[in-house]
Amino acid sequence: MKLRQGQIWKLDEQYIRIVVLERLAVEYKTTKSLLTREGTHHHATKKEFCSLIKKATLVPPAPNLSL
Repeated sequence: MKLRQGQIWKLDEQYIRIVVLERLAVEYKTTKSLLTREGTHHHATKKEFCSLIKKATLVPPAPNLSL
């Protein structure tokens, strides 16, 4: 699985969204709901982030509704 900026992962009762993806670091935001923008920002190395999402599931992206 390749990490991409904007991906959303669900881990237990929280959502983790990748905000900035760099070569060796990841900035991510954790929220309780996808509907609110309130949450906390975190910084981690890619190795730490991959360990964090090891048991998480990837939330599929919303379908593109442009006609």
